[in-house]
Amino acid sequence: MKQQRQQSRGAGPLRRVQIGNALSAFGSGFTMPYMFVYVDQVRGLGSLAAGMVFTVFALAALAVLPLTGRGIDRYGPRPVLLAGAALAATGAFAFGHATGTTALLVSSFLFGAGVTTCQPALATMIVRCSTAATRSHAFALQFTLVNLGMGIGALVGGQIVDVADPASLTRLFTIEAATFLGLALVTGTARIPNAAPALVQEKADGPQGLRALVADKAMLRLCVLAGLIFFTCYGQFESGVAAFATDTVGTAPSTLGIAIGANALTIVVLQMFMVRITARRRRTTAMAAAGVVWLGAWAMALVAGLIRTETMAATVAIVSIYALFGVGESLLAPTMGPIVADLAPARLLGTYNAGYALVKQIAVAVGPAVGVLLVGSGTWPLYLAAMAGSTLLVVALALRLRPHLTAAQDNAPAPAPVRTLPLRELQTAA
Repeated sequence: MKQQRQQSRGAGPLRRVQIGNALSAFGSGFTMPYMFVYVDQVRGLGSLAAGMVFTVFALAALAVLPLTGRGIDRYGPRPVLLAGAALAATGAFAFGHATGTTALLVSSFLFGAGVTTCQPALATMIVRCSTAATRSHAFALQFTLVNLGMGIGALVGGQIVDVADPASLTRLFTIEAATFLGLALVTGTARIPNAAPALVQEKADGPQGLRALVADKAMLRLCVLAGLIFFTCYGQFESGVAAFATDTVGTAPSTLGIAIGANALTIVVLQMFMVRITARRRRTTAMAAAGVVWLGAWAMALVAGLIRTETMAATVAIVSIYALFGVGESLLAPTMGPIVADLAPARLLGTYNAGYALVKQIAVAVGPAVGVLLVGSGTWPLYLAAMAGSTLLVVALALRLRPHLTAAQDNAPAPAPVRTLPLRELQTAA
């Protein structure tokens, strides 16, 4: 009954949180694919300045996420989300109107700080608005809406962009600023329920804040695993694999767009089906299974590299890579967020979500640099071998995490009750 009351109180706010997720994802998809072109070609500042913009965008996360977790735990997720949405809207608007390198770097920092501040705040809201039984479904729906929003945003943004017309890019970033204001209006005003009792009881005299996260061996192991996951998949998705497809295999940019569309379609079609499958499996099993699926993706990349002279077959192989990535992502979506929530003491939920987001941001920043460096140097077999080895390590670390989790944290089936015979039946049997 208590869980039913919590679920009914959180149903309305959860819908608003998910709408806000979709809005912010639409805005990100609207502009992210065109930031490099905007700095390099539209403003004419060159590829070095464009690279610096992306570096500053990523470094902003390192600056704000430790403070974000503390703010969520102290003041709640709603004020933090409002602050993040205001920062992101300001940064996006300023980015669209900036013409010099300094102005672009400052606005990029504000933009990145706002976006990364919103992520753990939204994750904390989802946890508070859901129960242990509905949490996996809520995170899976969030992932589906994010992919759908980014895909639609990229499609619509592509119809507005005109490299020869700087005003078209200014309109693009102004519209994104409006989407973050919409996030603040829709989600930032929702009444979020209080934190439910956590599976982990925090010691009164134990470490606090980030020190508590570092002292949590299970969470540390999960962070290492998550870092490797984001490095080998998300960190390569739009960089290393894209460079391999276009430079090594000779895939046309239009075909690469089809492959990325196949990834989004795979996620949208499979996600709710994967929720039902993972609901009956251990979470560590789902994470290991995602690694096995990604091994198949890297095998298809090897095939594409070996048969790159056969255009049609190589194209099919490249599209298959992105589709297989989508299958693995669908296995992880109902798994990673809930396991972080179950590991966190209730008072430190924001800190744990921010720490997880920080690991993700670092991995996504390092991944493209490594991938593009290896592919760009012409050592694509070494690149594929490194990624396949990292993916094997994902499988091993997922299985090694299992002993450090409780049955509830790992979504393990409860052991069957042992039937004890009454004393009279034992005497009769004797």
